[in-house]
Amino acid sequence: MRTVDVVVPNYNYGRYLRTCVESILNQEEVQVRVLIIDNASTDDSAEIARSLAHDNRVELILRQENLGTHASFNQGVDWAQGDYFLLLFSDDFLVPGALKRAVDLMERNTSIAFCYGLDVAVEDDAPIPRIPAQPYPTPFELHEGRAFIERFCRMGVFQIPGSSVVVRTSIQKRVGHYRTDLPHSDDYEIWLRLALHGSVAEIGCVQAGIRSHANNRSKAFASRQIQHILHTAAAAESFFSHEGKNMVGSDAMRQLARRGIANRAYWSGISHLLRGDIEAFKLLRQAFRISPLKAFLPPVGYLLHRPDAGRRIRFLLSGWPEIFRRRFH
Repeated sequence: MRTVDVVVPNYNYGRYLRTCVESILNQEEVQVRVLIIDNASTDDSAEIARSLAHDNRVELILRQENLGTHASFNQGVDWAQGDYFLLLFSDDFLVPGALKRAVDLMERNTSIAFCYGLDVAVEDDAPIPRIPAQPYPTPFELHEGRAFIERFCRMGVFQIPGSSVVVRTSIQKRVGHYRTDLPHSDDYEIWLRLALHGSVAEIGCVQAGIRSHANNRSKAFASRQIQHILHTAAAAESFFSHEGKNMVGSDAMRQLARRGIANRAYWSGISHLLRGDIEAFKLLRQAFRISPLKAFLPPVGYLLHRPDAGRRIRFLLSGWPEIFRRRFH
């Protein structure tokens, strides 16, 4: 039976921790180990972690000092020794059968460096919804590593639920640690590095639940789109300044990433403009700074290639009348 090592970083999410860890321990037909790394929580997290450690598959690191998230991520990478590795945030959870689907797929195709799946959204402290049985055989789409990197560069974003990412441990060890100078886009950068070592499988099943709540750092961060775009740009530049620079055609790929991020900033700016949000001007300035031509020639091709192109185009078309009404009345 294949082994999966799961690291659960935690800080003051005691109310979610049990649900998260039990969703791992209840995975069938795989052998799991769990490492809970608590970053000096001030709630009841440590007490809950100790109760979970009554299961001998659970190990604990309970810090007396908050060393930051990267210290947890990287200590988890060092700890892992199973066949596969997963970093699962303590406010998220796995759905039944998720690890078996990931492992079975990666066992059948040893070229896969990592895989990810779909997610179900859970708001605040709502209970986990009933999740229908997922299809079998497991549907998936395989992306050659270079094609995966190119898709990111072209679109300037990843649409990947991080808590669904299962990595082949041998490749994670080869790639190494998360970069501490990327506070909000370290995951983007490490996925790019992983793709240098194999293909990427996109599983067409719900694999994880992602909880959104007031104290969720990613939720607050996502509300500032300009910051998300700037940090995405930092991840791309870091990648192409280090491991990515050895790719064939790396200079062209870096330029593609810059254009993709500028295109994303442009259309995000237009979207914010239609909603009357002053953040629109920051986004548009960023787009024009990277690619001044966009001030005169909108990147329509980028919009048409987005998977949500239809919805976005309908929103853009419906928003212009309101712009003109506010402008001329």
